[in-house]
Parts: sequence; C-alpha cells; structure tokens
Amino acid sequence: MLSSKSNVITNNIFDSIPENFKQEIIENIYVKQNLVIERIISNGQATPTGQWYDQNKDEWLILMQGDATILLEDNHQLINLTAGDYLLIPAHTRHRVEWTRPNFNTIWLAMHMGESEE
Repeated sequence: MLSSKSNVITNNIFDSIPENFKQEIIENIYVKQNLVIERIISNGQATPTGQWYDQNKDEWLILMQGDATILLEDNHQLINLTAGDYLLIPAHTRHRVEWTRPNFNTIWLAMHMGESEE
C-alpha cells in the first residue's frame, strides 16, 4: 500500500505484481529534475533481437530478485546478475537485456540520472 504524508512516500518493491504478464513491466517510482527511479519486472523477457538501449543518462540498477544477463555492445561483454548485484551503465553505452529467468519474477530497481542531452 502506498502511503504519503508530508512528502514522505513509502511502499514495498515486491507489492502489486500481476500474476500473468506478457511484456516487461516498467513503473516510475520517483521522478524529479534529473532523476528517474523505476521498478522493472521481467519474467523471461529480453530485449528484442537487433535492438539496443542507448540512453542519454547514466543508469544505475540493482537486481532485487531473480537473474538476468546484460550484453554491452562495445566489447561484447556479458554481465550475469543475481539478486543483490548492481551495475552502473554510463550514458550512451549501448546495451541490451539478453536473458531473464523464465517463469520467475526478476525485479530490478533502476535509477536514471544526470543531465539530459537535447
């Protein structure tokens, strides 16, 4: 349950997760100036073939639950993540999600921060 009093916000990252979903769920938890915090829920989803993320802001993420593999384009490095692992992806580092554990909710907390380029 979301609670807000005097600008204090509280919730639980593991609450309100649908039982069945076909597409990855991305929800903004907090948005202010140069910071966006998202909860991402994957269940076997990966970035579509040939697609790369190339973001204007740095992204820091932590895997709260589950397993995932990220691929960095420049050096073809595969990064395997398990619960508790975190990663900083600098702006304009092309990357993709290669794999998330099927039939299990992989829960990410992602922070996008820094000045946006126009």
